[in-house]
Amino acid sequence: MRILVIRFSSIGDIVNTSAVLRCVRAKWPHAHIGFVTKAKFVSLVEHNKSINTVHKLDSNFGAMAAEIIALNYTHVIDLHNNLRSKRLTFSLKDVKVLRFEKWNIRKWLYVNLKWNCLPLVHINSRYFTALAKWDVEYDGAGLDFGLDPNVQLPVELPADFIAVAIGGSYATKRMPLTMLRQLAQLVNKPIVLVGGKEDKEVANSLLDLVAVNTCGELSLQQSAWVLAKAVAVISHDTGMMHIAAALNKPLLSVWGSTVRNFGFYPLLPDNNSKPSIYLENTDLDCRPCSKMGYEKCPKGHFKCMHFSTLQMQQKINELLE
Repeated sequence: MRILVIRFSSIGDIVNTSAVLRCVRAKWPHAHIGFVTKAKFVSLVEHNKSINTVHKLDSNFGAMAAEIIALNYTHVIDLHNNLRSKRLTFSLKDVKVLRFEKWNIRKWLYVNLKWNCLPLVHINSRYFTALAKWDVEYDGAGLDFGLDPNVQLPVELPADFIAVAIGGSYATKRMPLTMLRQLAQLVNKPIVLVGGKEDKEVANSLLDLVAVNTCGELSLQQSAWVLAKAVAVISHDTGMMHIAAALNKPLLSVWGSTVRNFGFYPLLPDNNSKPSIYLENTDLDCRPCSKMGYEKCPKGHFKCMHFSTLQMQQKINELLE
């Protein structure tokens, strides 16, 4: 049996496939499992023990497809379910294909008409609803993340620190600088900032409040190691949030224009002793304003990412208690 799992992007979506990979491996321990993703995200899966082969999607789609065709996969689990993933599966002959329901119409209704017909269920629930056809069940163990054991960090980390992931794919998924400064002032532990090159300007405005700034200096694997060494993690609704969940870290996630009903909230093991903590304004009738986010608040007020000092302090206390 040869099984191909498809998820091209992005960080959080790829990390969330790890539960599927683990449970498929448990069902068929001797199967060959391949995973196809974009080349820039290979480090997220290449150390996953459930995967035998990682296929890289780059500009040469044809070469990648030919490589996959040559391996004679018998089953495909399409966890991306878009035109490109369908193009790939159509090129494979005599394979069994599973796809999950994306609920795009339900999301559109929620965003545009504020008609919420999205139950609060994790994306993995929809994955495993599809996999039930092959008698693959979720084991309740949360997510996995394969850390590269050879990674070295170019910075010295303080003891007993909190990692704060300040990035986000869109501005309306990130706290404004004023809120970040207030949050940092309330954290009574050393702070290590995590983020990409695009977060450097904001990070530089927080240098007086943090112990270490790694924004723009680390690879994905190095950033994951920082999260692994932290006593707790604070993150926006972004890929680092899901990596922290996969590492089973105490986690405070901050939500703005997006909502948990989209299905991409942190998935922790069923037996986890500390539940995930959420900082969000749930009483705004303009949330969610987008499936992904915007570069600025459509209403101009950005109330979804403004929190009271008391609200933030309570959540930080919950995180650290």
